[in-house]
Amino acid sequence: MNTASLFHLAANAVLLLHVLFVAFVVLGLVLIYVGCVFEWAWIRSPKFRIAHLGAIGIVTAQAWFGIICPLTSLENLLREHAGDAPYAGTFMSYWLHKILYYDVPEWLFIVCYTAFGALVLASWFLVRPDPFNKRSR
Repeated sequence: MNTASLFHLAANAVLLLHVLFVAFVVLGLVLIYVGCVFEWAWIRSPKFRIAHLGAIGIVTAQAWFGIICPLTSLENLLREHAGDAPYAGTFMSYWLHKILYYDVPEWLFIVCYTAFGALVLASWFLVRPDPFNKRSR
């Protein structure tokens, strides 16, 4: 396997990690509300809830401050070393454009990330996490 192939493989691994991160953030919120209805105990885990809130908090802060996601930057760097073209813009804008063939202004992502972050924050009050010191049954 040549060096370009290794960089390409690494870039795809970072892409997969990025997709899994997005799935964790999006599906995590869905599972919190669904889990509340079905009384799944794990959705109240403080470790899960802090990780989930932290993940969308980081994304929202990056959007507000105009910071490109480090995973996007790393993937672009690896793609450049592999001889591929890097993304233009953010990970989400790039893939949204690839999937929908529609350009969306960056401010719309900031609004969406902020609104989604507000929904995650609201879940802390609507579906309260268990306290850290709660003993397992």
